[in-house]
Amino acid sequence: MINTDEIRKDFPILNLKKNGKRLVYLDSAATSQKPMQVINAVSDYYQTYNANIHRGMYDISVKATEEYTNSKELAADWINAGSYREIVYVRNATEAINIVALSWGNENIKEGDTILITTMEHHSNIVPWQMLAERKKAHLEYVKLNESKFIDMDDYREKLKKNPKIVAFTHVSNVLGTVNPAKEMVELAHSNGAVVLVDGAQAAPHIGVDVKNIDCDFYAFSSHKMLGPAGIGVLYAKEDILENMPPVLGGGDMIRSVNFDKSEWNELPWKFEAGTSNIEGGIGFGAAIKYLKGVGIKNIEMHENAITMYALKRLADVKGMSIFGPGIEEINKRIGVISFKIDGAHPHDIATIFNSEGIAIRAGHHCAMPLVRELLSENAVARISFYIYNTQEEVDTVIDAIAKVKEVLRLNKQ
Repeated sequence: MINTDEIRKDFPILNLKKNGKRLVYLDSAATSQKPMQVINAVSDYYQTYNANIHRGMYDISVKATEEYTNSKELAADWINAGSYREIVYVRNATEAINIVALSWGNENIKEGDTILITTMEHHSNIVPWQMLAERKKAHLEYVKLNESKFIDMDDYREKLKKNPKIVAFTHVSNVLGTVNPAKEMVELAHSNGAVVLVDGAQAAPHIGVDVKNIDCDFYAFSSHKMLGPAGIGVLYAKEDILENMPPVLGGGDMIRSVNFDKSEWNELPWKFEAGTSNIEGGIGFGAAIKYLKGVGIKNIEMHENAITMYALKRLADVKGMSIFGPGIEEINKRIGVISFKIDGAHPHDIATIFNSEGIAIRAGHHCAMPLVRELLSENAVARISFYIYNTQEEVDTVIDAIAKVKEVLRLNKQ
């Protein structure tokens, strides 16, 4: 199990105080905090071997290239990809999905074709497909959720009968915390001839991901949600698919040769990485993956499972409170993301009062507006989310903060 006391020593921001109270950070689903090992890796690059990659024959350029490439190998290992040739660095998971829609989508989606996603999706896995469907005059279909807020697998099987060219779904919901049966869904989609993209932004930091076992064609995730820097993420794709996809951006580093009339593309994965890379981001991302590997994904899963179980049990005793997503009886089908509402309290007011108590949480539609509006019948919900540095004592502060919300808003007198 995780020694949280030791881990917290690596995160300087967790020593911050607000109004004399230590920061309680419960918004890791939005972005995670960074350990000194990541901060130092980025700082060391800037201070001791800052140089461009792939271009210099001098020592610090060679080292920068090696460290950057090594981070891709670490990312490939983290999700069990075949090699780093299947790891394309992008700005974030959003850009990864857009690249698939712009490159694979523009080449393969024709007028009248079907694109299938679910009503559980983040905007990043909705809007690119809406844009593609509009460009190509294709049909965008949605798989509904069942009453338990899981993907309705019967509806999924029925929608697959429409023979979609591509299926895209989230591995883990950023609102409900639900872990979807990715392997089963991919198998069903493949049996109907579809290519599959999995949005792993909320999965890769928290649960073991094996893209070979899942057998997805594309997988997207971001560095900043797994202790690494912002501005860098991963598009994983099977090598044969990447080979046949045209690049989206043109320029330096993605070419093998350039002539006035025609250019030839570089080998994978550089074919999709035009211009100067986010070198420090890649190096910091590599340091983050090393840190997480040191903790161990199974330990991460067990820690989050335990703290989420504790939180759900404590929150169940709060009157006038609704919690969305799988309950305690299905704890193994969710991660440490808990969205909730308190009767009579707007989520923004909840977050503001929590902030006065030194607790950072998220409030709003969480970039999943259709899900929050239509399935939860709310315009916004409050959300707490956990990671390796959170403790049960911090859950206790949430209970105290909820009492403060009720006191400030005079909800106890209603």
